[in-house]
Amino acid sequence: MNNIPKIKIGIVAVSRDCFPESLSVNRRKALVEAYQKKYDASDIYECPVCIVESEIHMLQALEDIKKAGCNALCVYLGNFGPEISETMLAQNFDGPKMFCAAAEEDYDSVTTKGRGDAYCGMLNASYNLALRNVKAYIPEYPVGDAEDCADMIHEFVPIARAIAGLKDLKIFGFGPRPLNFLACNAPIKQLYNLGVEIEENSELDLFEAYHKLDNDPRIADVVKDMEAELGAGNNKPEVLPKLAQYELTLLDWIEAHKGSKKYFAIAGKCWPAFQTMFGFVPCYVNSRLTGRGIPVSCEVDIYGCLSEFIGTAVSDDIVTLLDINNSVPKCMYEDSIKGKFDYKHTDTFMGFHCGNTCSKKLKKASMEYQAIMARSLPIEVTNGTLEGDIAPGKITFYRLQSTADNILRAYVAEGEVLDVPTRSFGGIGVFAIPEMGRFYRHALIEKNFPHHGAVAFGHFGKALYEVFKYIGVKYDEIGYNQPAGVRYPSENPFA
Repeated sequence: MNNIPKIKIGIVAVSRDCFPESLSVNRRKALVEAYQKKYDASDIYECPVCIVESEIHMLQALEDIKKAGCNALCVYLGNFGPEISETMLAQNFDGPKMFCAAAEEDYDSVTTKGRGDAYCGMLNASYNLALRNVKAYIPEYPVGDAEDCADMIHEFVPIARAIAGLKDLKIFGFGPRPLNFLACNAPIKQLYNLGVEIEENSELDLFEAYHKLDNDPRIADVVKDMEAELGAGNNKPEVLPKLAQYELTLLDWIEAHKGSKKYFAIAGKCWPAFQTMFGFVPCYVNSRLTGRGIPVSCEVDIYGCLSEFIGTAVSDDIVTLLDINNSVPKCMYEDSIKGKFDYKHTDTFMGFHCGNTCSKKLKKASMEYQAIMARSLPIEVTNGTLEGDIAPGKITFYRLQSTADNILRAYVAEGEVLDVPTRSFGGIGVFAIPEMGRFYRHALIEKNFPHHGAVAFGHFGKALYEVFKYIGVKYDEIGYNQPAGVRYPSENPFA
């Protein structure tokens, strides 16, 4: 994925002056060695400055990691640590940060020469971070040996990618949300709180930009690329030049308007007038851009494309945006799921959108027309959807949303796409999430989430949950699928 940051974490060891500095330095060296053996060495940078009870050391370490190009920070307590200067470092560092601490390794390390007491120091560090209003990622169990802490830092990489990306993200919106589609409306104030810039444009601006590229010489090469991607599924070759022109329009717009930001996402319009004015639907182009790491949401869903971007950064992979759409018929459950998969009927549902899911995430992709629109419009203006059953495998369904009263909410649920034919149309799959029925009622409906949900292809619940916490979503505003026997606050105990 090209549209997300490359993370480089500066590892800075800290030491209390009543402990040997060598304790922190040697443990830092062991940590770096452990990381390089197991993971990509380019993820980290070992800062040679050990902060020992000194604001001057803090400034030296800060300058060093900046010069090294670090865009994330790990403060490593090799012993108890200097609570003031170590948290000042986090306060002054502009980027995502984490804290972890060294465990005692052996019998020698609990003697007066070797004991570090970082287990204790993490408590004071957390207290001082709160005093300074500094947000930092702290792992579930933040104390460990070199290998343990290497694993913690590696888990921080995707979290840091998402947090750093949001600070440099611009969302391009085209047109207002469609009429009778209030579900996609949400206050944009929280975007600015997150550091995200938004540029909202008229559909007329987009239409004008599109026609400025009439007969553009680049169109032919894009058509060839589309033909190669679609292969035998190229059922609407006549619409490809229009789609290619539209793809170039969006890419040119991004290049001309990205301004000071490095990363971008699009909240696009697709109805009610788009198809009659442009003469096609944009779904396939949306799928292609999302496949390159440029998320495009349908129906001007601004928080939908924001959610997609977060998932792209966390997973370093293609995502999609789907309607939590329809129930699985009982006959399909009985014939294709019961006894073959360990799910109740209410654990299953179909995730659907007209055709915005990348071909790489479909079992067999084909270019078609938008069947729902074609009920009332000529088929030829509804061409442009990418249809196919979504490939089976692990998924995470999630979303970040601002409420009408400007509160950030989110949900995360891990599950899978089942290898079950949908017998349907559009980009669609049979999804299964444990205890989905209760989650649907007491997290999604109860907390007023819209029908669009982002889908990451893999299990990324842990990282997404940490991202949402880090950016300011309160614990009780992050929904997840409660296991059987654990009651939701709104759940009727007598039901």
